[in-house]
Amino acid sequence: MTYTDHRTVRRVLRREIAGTIGVLTDEHDFRAMRHYRSFVFDDHATYLRHVEAVLRTRALQGNHTTLALFDPEEYAAFCAHTGLDPDRRTSRTRFTAELAATGPTVPYEGQPLADLLPALVDEAVRRATWEYATTLLARLGACASCGEDLGREAFTRASQLIVRILDTAGPGNRHLVCSVSGPPETLVAVLHADDVDDADGHMELDDTELLEFTTVLAVGLATGSPGGLVMRTTAPGTADRIHGWRLRTHGLEPLTAGEVFDAYCTDVESGDLISPESNVDYCEPPDLGDGGPSPTHRH
Repeated sequence: MTYTDHRTVRRVLRREIAGTIGVLTDEHDFRAMRHYRSFVFDDHATYLRHVEAVLRTRALQGNHTTLALFDPEEYAAFCAHTGLDPDRRTSRTRFTAELAATGPTVPYEGQPLADLLPALVDEAVRRATWEYATTLLARLGACASCGEDLGREAFTRASQLIVRILDTAGPGNRHLVCSVSGPPETLVAVLHADDVDDADGHMELDDTELLEFTTVLAVGLATGSPGGLVMRTTAPGTADRIHGWRLRTHGLEPLTAGEVFDAYCTDVESGDLISPESNVDYCEPPDLGDGGPSPTHRH
């Protein structure tokens, strides 16, 4: 079909343009933006209702939209670096375009904004965790004795450990959590490894999750910071199985079934006992075998 009406053609082209909206997810950030006279909203709840209305309208028009986390402090730094006036709408647009290219975003697919905003915040936290963990590994530098990059060695060792854990786990979908304590805050990463229904026993892994998880585990192995790794396996017709390890510079130290039970059934803040979940087995982890990696920098 040939379009002869220019307005029709342009309307069609507008549908080909993907858009990004930078969202102020909380009251604190919203109040910071109210210092700019060009920012016309005075109530956060009303602002979010308008954002959601715009998202619905764009979706009805066939336009794809992603949401980015708009951070006022990062915005001010961006304007100072680029020489833009922060009290202009066009400057906010430029910053949002930068977020679309480099920052964490989530797509709008018709879900309520109340469900979408936590996912956006989680994505931003994941990105910040990975960037910080990567920086920590890079700062380790080279081994004074042999010159090997300590961060790279720890990352390789973490990768091998993850392979061993997944290879020795029983069938089912696996949910792994790794936490590493230390200043200024605890690093946490999550990895999902789901069974694929085929004869080869393949697992479905998200590459980004795997990279983030391996990086955080590598930080724990390289720095010796207190931490742990927990895996929960879920399979149809059987009780969930939960295993755990402590992080050590030499690798992973298995937790006993009792230690796993205590960790899951004790309130972290109060120390009070929590009722155990039904249909859950707290188990000692499987033997990782002789194929587990050993550190090369004990000197």
